[in-house]
Amino acid sequence: MKQLSTIFRATFIYKARAIATIVFNFLYVIFNLLSLVLFVPFLQVIFPSEEVEIVSKPILENDGISAYIEFLSNYYNYFMTSMAQNDPKHALFFVCVTVVIAFFFKSLFRYLAIYHQSQLRMAVVRDYRDQLFKKSMGLPISFFTEEKKGDLMSRMNNDVNEIEVAVVAVLELIFRDPLSVIITVSVLVYWSPALTLFSFILLPVSALIITQIGKSLKRTASKGQKQLGVLFSFLDEYLGGIRIVKAFNATDESVRKFAAINLHHQRLTTRAFRKRDVSSPLNEFLGALVMIGIVWYGGSMILDGAAGDGFTGKEFIGFIIVFSQLLVPVQNIAKNSANLSKAKASQERIEEILSADEKILDPVHPAAIHPLEKGIVFKNVSFSYQTEMVLQHLNFELLKGKTVALVGESGSGKSTIADLLPRFYDVTSGEITYDGTNINQFTVHDLRDQVGIVNQESILFNDTVFNNIAFGMNNVTEEEVMEAAKIANAHDFISAMEDGYHTNIGERGNKLSGGQKQRVSIARAVLKNPPIMILDEATSALDTESEKLVQDALDNLMKNRTSLVIAHRLSTIKNADLILVLSKGEIAERGTHEELFAKNGLYHKLSTMQGL
Repeated sequence: MKQLSTIFRATFIYKARAIATIVFNFLYVIFNLLSLVLFVPFLQVIFPSEEVEIVSKPILENDGISAYIEFLSNYYNYFMTSMAQNDPKHALFFVCVTVVIAFFFKSLFRYLAIYHQSQLRMAVVRDYRDQLFKKSMGLPISFFTEEKKGDLMSRMNNDVNEIEVAVVAVLELIFRDPLSVIITVSVLVYWSPALTLFSFILLPVSALIITQIGKSLKRTASKGQKQLGVLFSFLDEYLGGIRIVKAFNATDESVRKFAAINLHHQRLTTRAFRKRDVSSPLNEFLGALVMIGIVWYGGSMILDGAAGDGFTGKEFIGFIIVFSQLLVPVQNIAKNSANLSKAKASQERIEEILSADEKILDPVHPAAIHPLEKGIVFKNVSFSYQTEMVLQHLNFELLKGKTVALVGESGSGKSTIADLLPRFYDVTSGEITYDGTNINQFTVHDLRDQVGIVNQESILFNDTVFNNIAFGMNNVTEEEVMEAAKIANAHDFISAMEDGYHTNIGERGNKLSGGQKQRVSIARAVLKNPPIMILDEATSALDTESEKLVQDALDNLMKNRTSLVIAHRLSTIKNADLILVLSKGEIAERGTHEELFAKNGLYHKLSTMQGL
């Protein structure tokens, strides 16, 4: 019920739309019933009886809704009886006109209900996706290493689509269809309580069967949505790595793997559809059994004279017509119950994201940050990823205006250190201080404002060159962007592009070469002009000529700037003020290039391997 109440609250955020949908659905139900009930006078005109039901004009004698409804019914019967006696063709024409009017208003109010319902459901879907994306942007990096992107995309797409269906189900299941059932049953009871009671014998059995199907459907739907997440993750990985797939002739193997995942998803989805779709024909069959029972039982009552006064063959036919329409809202209730059962599984998957722990939290009373004056200090810092210890007891200082370089074999913890400074992760033990203040005392936004990052993998977006360089910054002029691009040796190739700085570079910047991507990323960091610069493998993707030009620009940029540099090519960090050599998460050696090279240790070994 928690999931359904959440969907209900999300729906009624838009009260005006929701109320309009309910009101127009109510009017639709009324006129839908009227369009059927008005066929009874039609039968009176076509098949007149010798008796006259009301020979005098009725008078409203009592108060109350039931008395008023009875008065209206008697008055209409009196009016139609009088008209049928005087001019049957005129009465027939009048009945046809009233039925047409009833059908017109029924269709009009149904359209208005659907119109507001469509506006409402899409607004709710938009809100869900906005919430999921906003939450995703606030989750720590660790979340995205544990969860697959494809699964997150599946939740934002397919699970939210199930919520869209559930919004319609909520409005119809709670308001329209039960109301339709209540009003229709009231009319049936008014005509013949005994026959109405008989007609409801099989309905509880139908409800029980549909409930069991709904429970089973929820379990299957949950498995299907999880498998769809696996499928999207596979697509994301293999389409992103298409060059490697082709280079290693792994196309056939990839197709086989995808086919297996897709087949499993198809089987789960087919099973869910089979369970959902069986509810409607099953209800229809049970309804047909009830209809046959009504025809037999009601017909026997009339033939035996046990139906009571006022319930003639014409009322009996009207009873059957109205009851046949009762099956529609009953079947809708069953269908919408099944849809809600499926949506409950989707809501649970969405809640897993929305309720995920935002581990990187701002302090309740944050400290004010200021431009770096002294430096950054790592004090006995350790970090573990789940149960795996990645960094152990690190101690070093990154003084203002100095450059600290991190070197070491792959997996030694270099990139993790770079991730700890802007708080992509929080330390497991120890602390990192900024001018003596623990960085956890600052807001994440303020701290990251002090840091510029150039990643090993160039992260660009499907936008113009200008917007990629000016990413995250407001009120940036084109001259400032050009100046940053010149420092990063990117201005010449950008200017040569068809639309210059306003050229769209495609998804992930795929219209650019690897070196061009890297230089645009560097230009972005240059433009931000932060006090602290993190360069993670900054020039590893550049060709020799570009690397020399960019390295010179970065050397100028890092003068009098606090910089943390990671590089496999030791030639790029020979001028660093301090080099830390990492091994298995610990600092194995520290010193300048000359000092470390003279020690004939791990750094000397790495340098020799690179021909330094």
